[in-house]
Amino acid sequence: MRSKDKIAYFYDGDVGSVYFGPNHPMKPHRLCMTHHLVLSYDLHKKMEIYRPHKAYPSELAQFHSEDYVEFLHRIRPDTQNSFRTELARFNLGEDCPVFENLFEFCQIYTGGTIDAARRLNNQLCDVAINWAGGLHHAKKCEASGFCYINDLVLGILELLKHHARVLYIDIDVHHGDGVEEAFYFTDSGTHSTGRVMTVSFHKFGDLFFPGTGDVKEIGEREGKFYAINVPLKDGIDDTSFTRLFKTIISKVIEIYQPSAIVLQCGADSLAGDRLGCFNLSIDGHAECVKFVKKFNLPLLVTGGGGYTKENVARCWTVETGVLLDTELPNKIPQNEYLEYFAPDYSLKIPSRLIENFNSKSYLSTIKVQVMENLRHIQHAPSVQMQEVGTLLSIFSKSSVQYKSLLVWFHPTFISPTLTKMSRTQMNECISIHKTRKSRGMMSTTTETMTTITRLDHEAHSDGIQ
Repeated sequence: MRSKDKIAYFYDGDVGSVYFGPNHPMKPHRLCMTHHLVLSYDLHKKMEIYRPHKAYPSELAQFHSEDYVEFLHRIRPDTQNSFRTELARFNLGEDCPVFENLFEFCQIYTGGTIDAARRLNNQLCDVAINWAGGLHHAKKCEASGFCYINDLVLGILELLKHHARVLYIDIDVHHGDGVEEAFYFTDSGTHSTGRVMTVSFHKFGDLFFPGTGDVKEIGEREGKFYAINVPLKDGIDDTSFTRLFKTIISKVIEIYQPSAIVLQCGADSLAGDRLGCFNLSIDGHAECVKFVKKFNLPLLVTGGGGYTKENVARCWTVETGVLLDTELPNKIPQNEYLEYFAPDYSLKIPSRLIENFNSKSYLSTIKVQVMENLRHIQHAPSVQMQEVGTLLSIFSKSSVQYKSLLVWFHPTFISPTLTKMSRTQMNECISIHKTRKSRGMMSTTTETMTTITRLDHEAHSDGIQ
């Protein structure tokens, strides 16, 4: 049991200024509200706060097709009428509109998830939070369900560079179809069976979006039995949801034995959500986060859906507190968005008096089917990992070289390139930046990348020394 978790928290204020349109339910402004609520409770004093890098097109293309990424990069509201064929092809339209700074929005929220994964990979934190991430519907070649770039898939692929098995858990009211699809047949380029397991708890039936996620959908070919779906009905409450969640996740972790977890905390599963139909209180939702944290595995936490923005901010603030082992007073402190929480200014919202259509027999049937599927993978899949050094294996955490790397390199760069460098190559990189610093010059991102690109080429050519 870890004595105290080290938490990394990623936020960029620019992501909250994006506007999907007047009648669109997605309001990125909820991210600003969440952040200010986190600050008002002084939670930032207990975490390391980072502004994420803007993910490069080449990083986005690690999962998405290059033509799709390129189209997102160049499409603008004032030019979209000239690209009707491409808009239809890439599924941009009413649900996924073209708006100002669309590509930058994608770069920011995806950069946060990639950076979070990299800090976990290099053992620089135990838990990494990116509430702007969690856009789980985006597909390889198209947008879907308000999602353009699937930051979760890219974060998982990043974690796979250092972790043999990654478990993805989704508690959004909508099925995590984009993440599941990425690993449904194979491991999306990992060339190894069972390196990713996806588990989604969601509303299913009644033509509810996206229409997938039946318990019988379990993956195919190399991915068979590594997709777990828990389809639920309207009105599920805290007791029913958390009991089922804990039972299934306990068994999944016992059998699958992941070395890292990605948890998507979509807040549209809360009672009273504009698009949701569940009846979870904030305490019930947060109980799932608390339960996953207890396994003491490297944990990447993201946001997701959530369309009653004041409740989204409440939920993710409470869950930030949960991850910090900090109980928060129910009375919301003074902050820039206090008026949104009127009239009672309470942090917690209760569930509602609505019918729970999930009978005990139905939930029991679902649990039995899930357990039967898990029986087919009674032993965690063995994975032969390449020996890749980490910063900690080359330099001790207290060493001058290690601290120098943290000072001169954005967290983004302390991964896969640097982990392939030899001690000599790392020292050369440090020397370059020491020289520049002594002359009063700090290296720019471009200069840093140029240096790393050259050393990366040498690392690949020479191998690890």
